Amino acid sequence: MEHSNISEEQFDFNAKTKKSLLITLVVGVVLLILGILTVSGSGGHGESDGHALQTIQENNLLVSLDDQPHGDDSHSAGHEEGHHGFHWSQRLMSNIWINNVYFTGLAIIGVFFFAIQYVAQAGWSVPVIRIPSAFGTWLPIAAVLMIISFILFHHDLFHWTHSYLYDESDPRYDKILAGKTWYLSLPFYIVRMVIYFVVWIILARIIRKKSLEEDITGGDTNWFKLVKFSAIFVVFFAVSSSMSAWDWVMSIDPHWFSTMFGWYVFASWFVAGLAAITLTTSILKDKGYLSIVTDNHLHDLGKFIFAFSIFWTYIWFSQFLLIYYANIPEETIYFVERLENALYRPIFFINLILNFFFPFLFLMTRESKRHTIMLKIAAVVILLGHWIDFYLMITPGTLKYNGGFGFMEIGVALIYLSAFLFVVLNSLSKAPLIAKNHPMLKESLHHHI
Repeated sequence: MEHSNISEEQFDFNAKTKKSLLITLVVGVVLLILGILTVSGSGGHGESDGHALQTIQENNLLVSLDDQPHGDDSHSAGHEEGHHGFHWSQRLMSNIWINNVYFTGLAIIGVFFFAIQYVAQAGWSVPVIRIPSAFGTWLPIAAVLMIISFILFHHDLFHWTHSYLYDESDPRYDKILAGKTWYLSLPFYIVRMVIYFVVWIILARIIRKKSLEEDITGGDTNWFKLVKFSAIFVVFFAVSSSMSAWDWVMSIDPHWFSTMFGWYVFASWFVAGLAAITLTTSILKDKGYLSIVTDNHLHDLGKFIFAFSIFWTYIWFSQFLLIYYANIPEETIYFVERLENALYRPIFFINLILNFFFPFLFLMTRESKRHTIMLKIAAVVILLGHWIDFYLMITPGTLKYNGGFGFMEIGVALIYLSAFLFVVLNSLSKAPLIAKNHPMLKESLHHHI
């Protein structure tokens, strides 16, 4: 295929697509309103929530939770307050935080995937490299949403942000958290968040700019610069991805910690990001775009999803097994809250089914990784599965037994999804879909596995 034909490929972000996104947004808003009315009408609990609470009480879980070494009586007081003073807005805040973390992950993994292709000097991925690059354009919006959400909701989401926990004269003083004030302090927390996003956004914009300049100038000058900036990004991401996981997710349960948690969040982000890249590629291919993408390129994307779904399971099982085997109360509480609650228990096992058993069995064969219809099914299920994974990481810690799953969760997710897709598709429409002057384009044209 001639390069001149490749250079003509550009995504058309037409009115029909925008209308579909608008409909998705409206449906999300309607479901959110229905969810608010439903939760408000049930006094803060749906039927499933009430059943979950009843089951917990029958199993004396509240007693066991109060027996955990949390350092004070604030934990049991928090449960009592959560049951009697729960408001639908707290559930909304939790959902906003889930989607902030999830879609930030999709965006940053897009940049990470782009960067590792250049660091590895890979040629196979040239036809699809512009897709993950477009994901990164969500990062500025993600930064605003994350920072504003934390400033507005931090007391409702993060127990450690209450000042009375660090006052020795207060009966709710928490000795354990007081020992973590060097890290868990509001100013330092916000500074870290700002640093993550500033560096991510700057490097993502530099990388994308150099990639687009390559289309104009040709040669290998920009390619070498891309390798350099991509290496810088990968090194910074290796540190910041784990630290952001500690900050944004693990600190929701401030007495609990896992040395594997940074890897666990990265694995969930990475598989979801790979699924999003594969789904976008498959849809564009079916619509007549990406003419140089072959079954061989799709096969590579499918292998990435298959392999890292197993990697996610390895991290999940390793973390679970170590905590189960040690049986230390301050560690096991994390899984007790998710397994002994009638609401979270089925979701706990659904998470494993969607994120391990399904992709492992569905993508095991060679042919399943070489057809867009199969990859689209796998990608959609995995994207849903890892959203559920983040739901399980965040909701039990923020809402305890006040959590739920219904219209509100679906509505907020659809609102974020429509906004994310609008930004990404708009970015895709601003530049050629194929990096036509990439020095390894010829290698990619002859890629075969």
